[in-house]
Amino acid sequence: MKKLLTGILLAVLVLALAACGTKDNEGDKNASDGEKKEDTKIVVGASNTPHSIILEEAKPLLKEKGFDLEIEKYQDYVLPNKDLESGEIDANYFQHIPYFETQIADFGYKFANAGGIHIEPIGVYSKKYKSLEELPEGATILISNSVADHGRVLAMLETKGLIKLADGVDKAKAEVKDIIDNPKNIEFDADYEAALLPTMFKEGEGDAVLINSNYAIDVGLNPLEDSIAIEDTDSPYVNIIAVKEGDENNEAIKALVEVLKSKEIQDFIMKEWGGSVVPVK
Repeated sequence: MKKLLTGILLAVLVLALAACGTKDNEGDKNASDGEKKEDTKIVVGASNTPHSIILEEAKPLLKEKGFDLEIEKYQDYVLPNKDLESGEIDANYFQHIPYFETQIADFGYKFANAGGIHIEPIGVYSKKYKSLEELPEGATILISNSVADHGRVLAMLETKGLIKLADGVDKAKAEVKDIIDNPKNIEFDADYEAALLPTMFKEGEGDAVLINSNYAIDVGLNPLEDSIAIEDTDSPYVNIIAVKEGDENNEAIKALVEVLKSKEIQDFIMKEWGGSVVPVK
C-alpha cells in the first residue's frame, strides 16, 4: 500500500510539473507572438505639414505590406532627433539632408539616411512688395535662426540675383558674412525660429520673410501663389527618412521608404500641393 501511495504521489507530481511546463511554454509562445506583432509596428515622428499628411496617406499601403504605422507629430526641429536617439520613435520624417548632417556633426547622433522622399521649396513672402526687385535700399529680410538654413536661403537669393556669395564658399554652409556683393544693402534678421516666421509675416514684420513650405502651408499660404520668389525644384534640400544606424536595413523601414517613393504617394503629393511640395523621383 505504501508503495502504491508513493507511486500515485509521484504520478501527480509529474503531471503537475508537466502542466507548469506547458503553461510556461505557452507563455513563451505568447511572448514571442507579442514580440512578432510589435515588430510590425513602426512609430515615425513627423512635422504636421506635409510630412504627417503624406504618412497618413501611406498608412493603408504600408498595411498591405504587413506593417502598422503610428505617427507622432512634432512642432519643432529639435525633439524629433532627440526622440529618435532615445528610441522613443523608430524613424523621423521632417528634415532635409544639410540639417540632418549638421545635427549629426553637432550632437554626435549615430543616424542614417534611409531615403529621400520630397523637396519643399523655400519661398520669400512680403506684405509690402510684389517682387525681389521692388525691395528698397536697406530692406530687412527675416530668416530662420537655424544656421543649417542660412546657406540654403543665401544660395537661393544669389540665384535670384539679389546678392553674391564669395567664390569657393560651400553654399550649403554659407553665412551672411560670406556675402561679397549686396547692391541693395539688405539687412538679414535671424532672430526667429522657423516655426514663428509665418506669424512674423502675417504681422507685417520686416520687408520680406523667408518661410519653409511646410510652415507656409500650415498657416494657409500657397508657396507657388503667395510667395514673391521661390526656390528652384532642383534644390539639394531633400526631406528624408532618418533612422538609427543599421535600421536602414530593417524590413519595416525599407517597406516604409518603398511606399513613400511609390507612384501612388508621388501622385498624391503632386495633386495635394500642386508643386509646392515636390516628390523625389
